[in-house]
Amino acid sequence: MSYISSSGKEYVCLVQVHCDFNIGELKQIISKFIGTIYQKPPVRSSVKRRTRKKKIYDIEILDIDNRFVLLRISSDPGTYMRKLCHDFGVILGCGAHMRELRRIRSGIFTEKNLVTLQEISEALYMWKNCKDESDLRKILLPMEYATCGMPKILIDDNAVDAISYGAMLTAPGIVAYQSFRVKDTVAILTLKGELVAIGEADVDSQKLVDMKKGVVVKPKRVLMPRDIYPRSWKKHG
Repeated sequence: MSYISSSGKEYVCLVQVHCDFNIGELKQIISKFIGTIYQKPPVRSSVKRRTRKKKIYDIEILDIDNRFVLLRISSDPGTYMRKLCHDFGVILGCGAHMRELRRIRSGIFTEKNLVTLQEISEALYMWKNCKDESDLRKILLPMEYATCGMPKILIDDNAVDAISYGAMLTAPGIVAYQSFRVKDTVAILTLKGELVAIGEADVDSQKLVDMKKGVVVKPKRVLMPRDIYPRSWKKHG
């Protein structure tokens, strides 16, 4: 879940400006916030109030009604929309504040993926009491779905069991890979596309071209159960 929550976000945000304003001027002000910004979390926040660098990928004005402005904003995780609205108002010279906020995307997950707690409860009831898992299958997504935004590394079947025991992924076990850089979070998958683990790259993928041995990825979270694949490694001790 932490890998999903640390991915990019998208919001629909309603801002109330504290004075009448020129639309052209407001658009110009908003456009200045696209890109890298420095932001200090608001007083009422759950994190330490220190200035942070965040990236705003896009801001689109969806509608303007009198002093209300509806925006669609995509940004880095941890960007405070409330503070962003406040800053719009400061530069405009009369103030502004956020009236409503709705998150419409987190990483690859959008509102299209949403289900209600009632739907989950009913699906579980049907599965447990009627042996009907059809509704549950409509709700559940494959675990691999959550890794769509990560670089992928496919590994040989002989390397899978060792990784499931927490071993480092070394160069000989790698069959194919997407481009990645040192410290990138990468997904390790079998040749069938099953998620084995999520880890941190120890080298750049460019270096991997010439590697015959050595650690490539340090697993951070192993998801493949042990002993699903044949063991091809010797247990020491």
